[in-house]
Amino acid sequence: MDWPTTALEVLSEAPLVVKNPKTWFHIHSYGGWGKFFTALRQKKIMATRCTNPQCGEKRLWLPPRAECPDCWHDMEWVEAPQKGRIYTFSTVKYPGELFKLPAGTPLISVEIEGVCTKVLSWLKEGTPQFGLPVKAVFNTERPTNTILDLAWVPA
Repeated sequence: MDWPTTALEVLSEAPLVVKNPKTWFHIHSYGGWGKFFTALRQKKIMATRCTNPQCGEKRLWLPPRAECPDCWHDMEWVEAPQKGRIYTFSTVKYPGELFKLPAGTPLISVEIEGVCTKVLSWLKEGTPQFGLPVKAVFNTERPTNTILDLAWVPA
């Protein structure tokens, strides 16, 4: 049998199509980070802070860390502020297949006082601008238990 060798030859023949329905589901555990996602359902942002008195980094970490990245000590959970400023942003014009937000959604990096990292998220309303004050909003009606349950709007 001669197999097609060019795209035109392949497309001119009836392609083999196989439907593969799945009846299984995947169980995923957030492990030590479950508290962060549970808190989003309670309209809270939970961060972590190092418990080592000798550690130089006492600011909060978002996303939370299980161990301090500087000294490897345990972290404690602390509620983080829900206001910040847009540090930087980009707009998704042509999202890929697995992107869960609509095209044109502004992705933002939020600077929060007392937090040593920037929070990557999305702007639910308004037009992004550098330095724009924003406040957190939460998806509590139908939570996805993902980071998409946290968004920001102009403050």
